[in-house]
Amino acid sequence: MDAQGEQFKIEFLLFQKNFERIVLPYTRNLQRIGIASEVRLVDVSQYINRVQSFDFDMMVASFPQSSSPGNEQREFWGSKAADQVGSRNVIGIKSEVIDSLVETLIHAPDRQALIDASRALDRVLLWSYYVVPQWHLSAWRVAHWNKLQRPERNPQYDIGLDSWWVE
Repeated sequence: MDAQGEQFKIEFLLFQKNFERIVLPYTRNLQRIGIASEVRLVDVSQYINRVQSFDFDMMVASFPQSSSPGNEQREFWGSKAADQVGSRNVIGIKSEVIDSLVETLIHAPDRQALIDASRALDRVLLWSYYVVPQWHLSAWRVAHWNKLQRPERNPQYDIGLDSWWVE
């Protein structure tokens, strides 16, 4: 029940039909515990407009990161971005703790301080339950021609396609 005593309802906003296979089992589980849920499939332009104006309950999203996070973290998690139409803070996070961690990360004086601040931010985001993780692939799926060669060792966080060559 919500605060008014009504059945809790949630709408999943999608623009790709193939994500229904991910969302529908989740909605069935929600319904089993008494949460009404609906999947709304819209065209891309409507999806973009609704996401940019924060007109949705739940959506499928990713939050791509780099090995050296920086100023973009304000846009993902910062309180000011939560009120800016079109920002990347689609979750709507407003937290002084997270704002402080983001600033600590941005102003880290060295690599170890950056790593420490990133891990602290990650822990707070994780334990605030802002997202429902869907999946993770621990391998690259690549089909390639047997005439292509590549270095014996890949970059740490990439497959390094730009370093392959034709034998």
